[in-house]
Amino acid sequence: MGLAGQASLPAQTAVGFDHAKHRKVFASCTTCHLGAVERGASLWPDSGSCASCHDGPIQKRVVWQPRRESARTNLRFDHLGHTRGAVARPAACVACHQQQGAAWMAVAALEAQRCLDCHGVRTAHLAAPDTACATCHLPLARASRLTAKDVASFPTPPSHKQPGYAAGAGHGAGAKTAGANCATCHARDFCLQCHVDAPEQAAIQSLEPDSRSTAIRAGLRAPASHDDPGFLASHGATVKRAPETCATCHTRESCLTCHSATTRVAAGLPPAGPGRGRGAEVTRRRPPSHGLNYAEQHANAAAAVPATCAGCHTRSDCLECHRPDAARAEGYHPAGFLARHPASAYARETSCSDCHNAAGFCTTCHATAGLVSQGGPLRPGYHDFNNFFIAGHGQAARQSLETCVGCHVEKDCLTCHSALRARHINPHGPGFDANRLRKKNPQMCTACHGTSIPTR
Repeated sequence: MGLAGQASLPAQTAVGFDHAKHRKVFASCTTCHLGAVERGASLWPDSGSCASCHDGPIQKRVVWQPRRESARTNLRFDHLGHTRGAVARPAACVACHQQQGAAWMAVAALEAQRCLDCHGVRTAHLAAPDTACATCHLPLARASRLTAKDVASFPTPPSHKQPGYAAGAGHGAGAKTAGANCATCHARDFCLQCHVDAPEQAAIQSLEPDSRSTAIRAGLRAPASHDDPGFLASHGATVKRAPETCATCHTRESCLTCHSATTRVAAGLPPAGPGRGRGAEVTRRRPPSHGLNYAEQHANAAAAVPATCAGCHTRSDCLECHRPDAARAEGYHPAGFLARHPASAYARETSCSDCHNAAGFCTTCHATAGLVSQGGPLRPGYHDFNNFFIAGHGQAARQSLETCVGCHVEKDCLTCHSALRARHINPHGPGFDANRLRKKNPQMCTACHGTSIPTR
């Protein structure tokens, strides 16, 4: 049967070109890939050239279109440039695209190691020195076809996994040495994930901005020096000595989280703003000296070294309690304290008079509530639990006279306990040494005895 009488074969879509199957058809790579040696020519064959064989009657028709878009890569590669460099070498194409000793057109995937061997880099691809990256690769900002997902999948070089590489002595020193080579995988946005001092770092400013670079995640980690238990108390000396070391991770606002009262300590650090990293987020914490009950015990420390308190506290902090109407505000006394404050005052858990005027504050409130004696000192009034409290009040007075003065003044006592008038009831208990007290402070005795102070 002649060829003319054969039916046309159905068309098929070429999934991938089988180079080895066509080895007898093509004697040169440039038959199809003319752009590799001729400027302006396409690197891919024209779709119509396949039809010279795949016309239907003889060979199945194929539907093929050359690649319309450039490859998603960051390789710094130009066929013409490499072809000129390999003029003295036979079969320049197969030197890269075919394994040594393989049959003609047994095309294999390009291996990075073959590029390194040709360029004289005698090491594995990712183990190559950072200064060699730009030999084959474009800066990330110029590799516009790469997606953020592509960037995230970049392999990490072994050098970047070495202990201490994240510190300034690691990647910081490497960036100054490698220079533009860092731009292969990184852009300025990557550095801004950590560096507050980015505007002051020439190596960072030399990188172009590119948001895709943040697909490679980086984060701040506290250096080993910050793990010292005493670092919180001693870090001020470091800031004074070398503020630039702190400025890598900390903004001025970072310090002011704690040092709100002494803004001058943060003057050496840069303020937060555009073009700078967010920096470390500091949480204000109690120092070890501030225990659970420190609010009741802080007076001596504040009086002795007020400058220490001023490191974290402002005057408004003090005035939350140390003001005439402090008890009316929330925060100092726990909820429901009003109902149980008599026991707390009697036991002297705290000194009420530090904030309250007993004669004014306490008496006014008690009078309003009806908790005062009315109609004379023998009326029960506040002491209504015991119907005849006055008969045994002496023991309570000796235990906590400060509690009595919350409502009573001296003249209330002198109504009964005076040698000059009233009932002449002796307030002194058994074994009282009158001579000893008179010698120590005779003026005290005159309140009840006047000038006629007994000698025994």
